[in-house]
Amino acid sequence: MVSMAVTQLKVAHAVTPEGVIDDAVLTLDGERIVSIESGGGGEGRLWAVPGFVDSHTHGAVGVAFGNPDREANMRAINYHRTQGSTSIICSTVTEPIDKLVEQSKVLRELYEAGEIAGIHLEGPFLAEEKKGAHDAALLCDPEPELVERLIEAGGPALRMITMATEREHSEWATKRFVEAGVHVAFGHSDANDVITAESIEWGADIATHLFSAMRSIHHREPGPVPVLLSDERVMVELICDGIHHAPVIAAMSIDAAGPGRVALVTDAMSATGVGDGNYLLGELEVEVKDGTARLVTADGSEGAIAGSTLTMARAFEFVVQEVGVSIPDAALMAATTPAKWHGIPDVGELAPGKFADICLVDDDGKLHGVLRRGEWIVSPG
Repeated sequence: MVSMAVTQLKVAHAVTPEGVIDDAVLTLDGERIVSIESGGGGEGRLWAVPGFVDSHTHGAVGVAFGNPDREANMRAINYHRTQGSTSIICSTVTEPIDKLVEQSKVLRELYEAGEIAGIHLEGPFLAEEKKGAHDAALLCDPEPELVERLIEAGGPALRMITMATEREHSEWATKRFVEAGVHVAFGHSDANDVITAESIEWGADIATHLFSAMRSIHHREPGPVPVLLSDERVMVELICDGIHHAPVIAAMSIDAAGPGRVALVTDAMSATGVGDGNYLLGELEVEVKDGTARLVTADGSEGAIAGSTLTMARAFEFVVQEVGVSIPDAALMAATTPAKWHGIPDVGELAPGKFADICLVDDDGKLHGVLRRGEWIVSPG
């Protein structure tokens, strides 16, 4: 990691809320952007886009977020920063409630220190039928006592919880989480389109990794996906790694919802940045082979996909090259949309007064440099 303050940055293009500024000069003062103006003298070939905001990531470099060792969490955070994720919301998986409380305390300290943007609890209020890589024995209903414990443990750091909204107490729990300032994400659910629509009325406003761990679209039984894509109150997550769904499905989803309601996420697990091998995801064993993470099964059959080894750098490049998204629209989905939806202050846009969190990418979407708070994490050198 390079630690060097920058006061001026000249790029071919800068993506701002007002549009693309060509031949741009970004002036920085410490952690903040002071101005963005045209007139850089034609230097460089790179685009400046907002630092990526990954709102669903479980770990990296052999570390699962919520590990009791603070420095272990920081190793994973720092790895994701080298991949352009200048802001992250750390995700946990289904665990016993006592363990989730302890993990939340660890992550809350990192939130209060300004190292992360929040906590996402993926479980334990999920459906057995769509459990994916979660331990079925630990899944449960969102009973009031459990909900209150999680809200208390996470405090202001708790940004999101994924729920199967067909479970008992879900209406009450959704409204209670929303009241506490927590986004409820529909996911790992076997609900039909009617229940999905009801949960949005209760306050659910995010779809956890759209398509994965939910009913598929059928022309007579539409399931949740069309509801989630068509409702303006919902942001949908896409894992654009070429494994979770085909490029044409990503293109369809982006066209249906618009980049202002799509968040690129990694769903990255601890194997990210390490390579193939055997790992733990919560209480379950996972094997990563050729970059794809799957649960290990007793009979040796192919297990469920278990998160990913994706990075935001690769997701950005994928949507530009494989899906055909423009650099400005990719920047919306990788940074602006999740930052706005989750209410993360001073990030997600290149504008005066915002943090100098900047990714430098080329015309193909490939990452070349990362600034966080005005200092190089990765220098384009």
